[in-house]
Amino acid sequence: MNCTVSPTLDTISHDHEAQQDWPPHWAVAYMPGSLPMGGVVPMTPIHAFSSSPRALQLKTQTSLKSVRHDIELGGLLAFEISELITPEEADAIVTASELLGYRDEAPGIQTPPGMRMNKSVHWVADDRLLDPLMSRMRHLLPPSIDGQPLYGLLSQRLNMYRYDANDVFNRHVDGQWPGYSLSDDRRDMLQWGDSVRSGLTMILYLNGPEDGVSGGCTRLFRPDGSGVDVLPRKGSALFFRHGFGPHSVVHEGRQVGAGASKYVARINIMYGLE
Repeated sequence: MNCTVSPTLDTISHDHEAQQDWPPHWAVAYMPGSLPMGGVVPMTPIHAFSSSPRALQLKTQTSLKSVRHDIELGGLLAFEISELITPEEADAIVTASELLGYRDEAPGIQTPPGMRMNKSVHWVADDRLLDPLMSRMRHLLPPSIDGQPLYGLLSQRLNMYRYDANDVFNRHVDGQWPGYSLSDDRRDMLQWGDSVRSGLTMILYLNGPEDGVSGGCTRLFRPDGSGVDVLPRKGSALFFRHGFGPHSVVHEGRQVGAGASKYVARINIMYGLE
């Protein structure tokens, strides 16, 4: 697959959308944040909005035609789902992330120097965004992993990354995560119990070549070392096994070229029983 598709001239306008009525936001947790070239910022914030932003209240029923496309990865589990969110919904998530503010450090993420070369913002969304998203794709997800059933809710913590020109996320595997949600007063991030853990990484692509992004494929590696490039398609998502066992998919975020920045959200698909 060609990872260097020529971008079009259309780009997302943050200035126009930022004038909409977005609620205030604040930090709901702090964690040590690793810097791209080493070092740690002790108090890196994780954010939330004070109320549910109107632009992020997704509809369960849409005209989208979401389809699962399995990826041949030498026996490892990986697949794409097309048309999960609309272009307008993708733009709204990007705008939200820019309002919260990208930073060099990534809270709760431990990476060696030179591995994660991008900007990060982590925030806790609410069920007005994530429950409809889960409803759109539940029937396309594996019903169980390692004997653990698919959990009915997504973790509400969104790890978002912005790749500017020349940014990369070098070869790595994703760790397994607990679930997180927002307290009733929206002031705190709550960690779920250990009986429900993440089983799949979901990378939600929030823009692509149609917005001026050049390069920026996600490369997945087979056990024999050969790779498969997945082009960022706005509104689609990539899923694969994670953790530190033999079924975890090694992957990397390929270099983004000159032009528009690339935006993605990592969301964890949860498995287990409460």
